[in-house]
Amino acid sequence: MRIPIPQTLFGRTFLLVSLLIFASGGTWFALFSLAEREPRALQLAQLTASVVNLTRAALVAADPAKRLALLRDLADSEGVHLYPREDSDTVTPLPDTYFFDEMKQAAIAQLGPRTRFASEVNGLPGVWVSFSIDDDDNDYWLMLPGEHAREFVPWQWLGWGAALLALALLVAWLIVSHVTRPLRALAAAAGALGQGRYPEPVRETGASELRQVAEAFNRMSEDLRHNAGERAIVLAGLSHDLRTPLARLRLESELSIADEAVRAAVIADIEQMDAIISQFLDYARGEGDETPVDADINALVAQAACHHGRHGQASAAPRLDLSTLPPARVRPKALTRAVVNLLDNARKYGAEPITLKTWRGHDEIVIDVADSGPGIPEAELERIKRPFTRLESARTDTTGTGLGLAIVERITHLHGGRFDLLNRPEGGLTARLRLPAAGFRER
Repeated sequence: MRIPIPQTLFGRTFLLVSLLIFASGGTWFALFSLAEREPRALQLAQLTASVVNLTRAALVAADPAKRLALLRDLADSEGVHLYPREDSDTVTPLPDTYFFDEMKQAAIAQLGPRTRFASEVNGLPGVWVSFSIDDDDNDYWLMLPGEHAREFVPWQWLGWGAALLALALLVAWLIVSHVTRPLRALAAAAGALGQGRYPEPVRETGASELRQVAEAFNRMSEDLRHNAGERAIVLAGLSHDLRTPLARLRLESELSIADEAVRAAVIADIEQMDAIISQFLDYARGEGDETPVDADINALVAQAACHHGRHGQASAAPRLDLSTLPPARVRPKALTRAVVNLLDNARKYGAEPITLKTWRGHDEIVIDVADSGPGIPEAELERIKRPFTRLESARTDTTGTGLGLAIVERITHLHGGRFDLLNRPEGGLTARLRLPAAGFRER
């Protein structure tokens, strides 16, 4: 059976620190047990020798007629019992442990080598020790209560140890949390930057290494923001410089070309060049600067379908299949542009009918754009989403730049979602946008 290991740095670090604390506690308890075992064995040996010597002295000094009463008093007050030793006694020796070995050696040193010990005699448990009153062969068994030989459990020490262990775990949790908090903030900021957003600077706190990482990340994020701003300025100027002569060309063609067919073809080429410039600008500009707002997904989808209907053939208007959806926090212009790009792609490379569908999954809102065209080979489904990538069958269509699906992929990641291309079993392609449920806002 595989032991589950935490995947987060916080979980793994806290687990290792906790294991270290438990190992230290276990080592401390083992050392404590070893340290207290020998003194307790010597104490039991001293007690045994004292009781035996006192009992022997009392019996020797007492009147023989009163010995029986003395033995009863010892049994009632001290729990000490005295029995004659018989050859037929069933004797169970003391356990062969370090504790009892130390106890027997110390007791024999005081009572003599003839002393015997047992943990049970004739079925009676206790600490049994043999002795003689007059150094003759008529030995006796003296039985001490069994609690003297029980394992000592330091409940008070264990309670304090458990309290200290809990305190150590709490402090470890606070320390690990304090160490990993900047890393979690840095991971969140890196995720936002990877989705095309520019997060607020990460706080440069904590250890020097963490401050250096946060400082480097903030510097990188600021450089990217600065580069994006400069790129936007360059692209705006490029757009203006290119579209101005295009506008002049269109005006001149409309005024100077008499042939209507030739004039229409020239104007179509100019419009195509203008569309290509717009698509390059859309891809290069990105959508990270648009502020997310609560929006009606169905309204945005209907708006995209209306835009597609105005720019395409009337017969190519997509079929709408809109489910009831809660409002979601999205970037409206970016999401509308993504749906328009998918509709344009379905119109160019697919076949009618084109269906635009919305539905809600378990933890996501889904937008499907389905066509009835030839679809895409399975091996090309991921590659086609890269920038400037088109299928061999589409390369003769000069109206495309290979950026439409790349723009959709970027906008989807900007929303923290996923963009999939799926071949339909009945023929055609489904372009699916998945928006995460974290952006939902229930009414």
